Amino acid sequence: MLVHTIKELRELRKSWDGNLTVGIVPTMGALHEGHLSLIKKAKATCDKVVVSVFVNPIQFGPSEDFDKYPRTLEKDVELCKSAGVDVVFAPSPSEMYGGKCESAGSNESKPDAYEEGNRLSNDTLTYVCPPFFYVNKLCGKSRVGHFDGVCTVVLKLFNIVQPDFGFFGQKDAQQVIVIKKMVHDLNVPIKIIQCPIVREDSGLALSSRNKYLTEQGKQDALVLSRILNNIKACFKRGINDVSALKETAYAYLTDKYDLEYLEILDKNTLEEKEKADKDTIALIACRVEGVRLIDNIYLGEEE
Repeated sequence: MLVHTIKELRELRKSWDGNLTVGIVPTMGALHEGHLSLIKKAKATCDKVVVSVFVNPIQFGPSEDFDKYPRTLEKDVELCKSAGVDVVFAPSPSEMYGGKCESAGSNESKPDAYEEGNRLSNDTLTYVCPPFFYVNKLCGKSRVGHFDGVCTVVLKLFNIVQPDFGFFGQKDAQQVIVIKKMVHDLNVPIKIIQCPIVREDSGLALSSRNKYLTEQGKQDALVLSRILNNIKACFKRGINDVSALKETAYAYLTDKYDLEYLEILDKNTLEEKEKADKDTIALIACRVEGVRLIDNIYLGEEE
């Protein structure tokens, strides 16, 4: 079932037996096998599954790709239907945030499903702002305000759906940690389930942004997983000095790559470490053909 309004979804949610468990898979659409893996996990865990499809304007910065972010709602609904999803929630920005919104990016016209000017200004919306420690690094360092937008929309979805479980992918590892922190600090009665990264046969982590890459770009983008796998191999061989592990990356990087960050941190707290151990995660962000891609790998776990 496809619903577009909060009222519809809440009425549907009330109609379900109170003993049923409910899971939510928040997405921005353009669904791929990575999303389907979250849906499959949700179906295996819960009696009812809600998938949200919403390109959240308030998590995009002024120079980011909100306008051109892929929107494939019809295909997304068909995928969800075939996967046994109970409800697809696809609200408009005005439905989620109300009132007249103003764009964070360009003033180019938006697709029909999205009104002109669809980002609320900071002084008209209550934001959920996660701790500075968790967001002043990795993706949050270059995307100022990004996690305020993520936490705000995710908490709104939790309040609308009232789910027992929320399903998120490991590829956005920082996001999962931030959401877990929000849920803990604000006493939200939900359990966050993190699901493994799904990769193409080549090793490239699945992402909606992979659609922007040429075939050569997809080959070039394999540098991310190669760097991470090499770091893990070095760690397995006994190298645990973080600086030394990070140095191994530079043999892979040429002028076709724009490295944003490569960090090796505690996998639960994102704290910096001098020595890597079994609770360490290596994370990378790099632009390939101008497309910003992220990936990560746990050093102390078997794939």
